[in-house]
Amino acid sequence: MTKNNLSDKNLDKLITDALAIEDEAAKDAGAVGYMARSLIQATLPHSKKTEQEFTRTNGNFTLSIMAPKEYGLPYGSIPRLLVAWLTTEAIRTHEQTLVLGDSMADFMQQLDLAKQGGPRGDITRLKDQMMRLFSSSISCLYADQDQNGMKGFRIASEFCWFKPRKPGDPPVWNSKVTLSAEFFNEVITSSAPVDMRALSVLKQSPMALDIYCWLSYRLSYLEKPTIIPWESLQMQFGSDYGRPRDFKAAFIGHLRAVCMVYPEARVEVLDSGLKLIPSAPHVAKLPKPGG
Repeated sequence: MTKNNLSDKNLDKLITDALAIEDEAAKDAGAVGYMARSLIQATLPHSKKTEQEFTRTNGNFTLSIMAPKEYGLPYGSIPRLLVAWLTTEAIRTHEQTLVLGDSMADFMQQLDLAKQGGPRGDITRLKDQMMRLFSSSISCLYADQDQNGMKGFRIASEFCWFKPRKPGDPPVWNSKVTLSAEFFNEVITSSAPVDMRALSVLKQSPMALDIYCWLSYRLSYLEKPTIIPWESLQMQFGSDYGRPRDFKAAFIGHLRAVCMVYPEARVEVLDSGLKLIPSAPHVAKLPKPGG
C-alpha cells in the first residue's frame, strides 16, 4: 500500500483477504479482539518523530504522549498491533500480567509479524517499538465550556524480554508485561471490539488501522447521519500533514482499503467532510470474557 493509494498487486491481495473475512463472522473465526478506546479517539504517530512529545486532538479530547529521549516516541503499525493484543489479552484473562506467548515465534505469530532479525527485521522493530511504547507516558485531556479533566497512564508498569544466553541458544522464554493499573482498568471498562483479521490485513498502513478502529467504534453507536469536517479529521488522524489536500488524498485512499474489509460501513466522501451513516457493526456486540 502506498501513502495515498493502492497498487494493483496490493489491491488484488486486499480484495482476496477481504472476501475471506466476509465468509465467516469474527466470533465464529475466533478473531474477536479489542482496542483501547482512548487510543481510538486520538491516535499514535504514524511516522518517526525527532521530538519527545506528540499530541493529537479529537473535538474536546486531546491525547498527549511523552517519551524519554533514550527511546523516542512509538510510531507506525507495530504499537497499534501491540495495544490491540494487550487489550484483547487483558479482557480475555482479566490479568494485569500477560505472558507474551509460549515462545518468541508464538508471540510474533500472534501479532502476524515475520520472525526475522537484522536491522530492518520484524524482531528488531518489535523490540524497539515495545521499548518506545512501554516507556512513554500518556495523558488524556478533556476540555469544554463546562469542565476540564485529565487522566494519565503508562501502558506498562513492568516489562521483561529475556534474551538467548548466547547466539544459537533458544531464549529462556518468561517474557511478560505487567499493565499499569490505570491502563488495565481503562481497557477492562472501556474498549471497542475489532476483528483481528482486519488489523492483520491493514497492518501495512497505520492510518488504515486507525480509520478501521475508529469506524468500527463510531458506527457501533451512531444513531443519525453525521458529517465530520476534513479539518477535524486531519487533527485526529493526520496532524503531521502540512497541506489539507495531501491529508484528504491519503485519508480517502486508506478509507477505500478499510471499506473493503468492513463493507457494512456506510460512508460518503463529501467536499465538506466524511459523512457517516448508521451501519451494522463490524463485530457484533458480545459480553466480554470474564465480564
